[in-house]
Amino acid sequence: MSPTSSPRPDGAAWERDGWVLAVDALDAVTLDVVRQAADVLIEAQSADAGSGAPPGHRGVLHRSPVLAVIARSASLRALVEPILGPRWRPVRGLLFDKTPAANWKVPWHQDRVIAVRERRPAPGYRAWSRKEGVWHVQPPPEVPANMLAVRLHLDDCGPDSGPLRVLPGSHTAGYLDPDAIRAWRARVPEVTLCAPAGAAILFRPLLLHASAAALRPTHRRVLHLEYAALPLPGGLEFAHLPGISESEFGDSTSASPPAGAAFW
Repeated sequence: MSPTSSPRPDGAAWERDGWVLAVDALDAVTLDVVRQAADVLIEAQSADAGSGAPPGHRGVLHRSPVLAVIARSASLRALVEPILGPRWRPVRGLLFDKTPAANWKVPWHQDRVIAVRERRPAPGYRAWSRKEGVWHVQPPPEVPANMLAVRLHLDDCGPDSGPLRVLPGSHTAGYLDPDAIRAWRARVPEVTLCAPAGAAILFRPLLLHASAAALRPTHRRVLHLEYAALPLPGGLEFAHLPGISESEFGDSTSASPPAGAAFW
């Protein structure tokens, strides 16, 4: 799938490949606002951590009112609503910055874990863990299959910057074990997603993706946002933004995405 300046890619290609690059996701003014808010978080956490500054920052939508507003802004609505429908909500925010001091690689994997407000028993929910005071859990695969990840690039990300690499179509196969991941790698050519500053990469969380360490690390700041439109079962709730109630999601008895979530 080729990059596009529109948040509405070809529907058949989106369903087949599970990713799209929107090169004009943020205008220059919004991009500058997001950069400043991100730098506040990075500098604060680096000061707390000293020389062992972490490569990633969790809970950024709770820690930054500015980024919380951006996550629900018209710019993000234009990207997310055509895919998830009118009941889309941000449910998690992460911030990454590859630098000479924090330059890492990520092996091939799927994003299987969601953040929830509290631990409750629910069928198919497993591998509970608590990170920075927030419960995380692996839900049944249909949950991430109906979610959307949006990576907002705050800096130019070229081939030497440790860009995202994906295996198109792998989001359709449910949860993949190590043998299945190796089979996908052997069968499907990977795609490297370089992106200019202000671009957004949209992808399904179950899409196999990876990244190498940057060859020339400077800054490669990425705001990673996750969105959902369907509620969780059994009283479970996403650890989403303050002020968003579970009632704002669609009918929890629905087995398919809400009206408007069909692909184009």
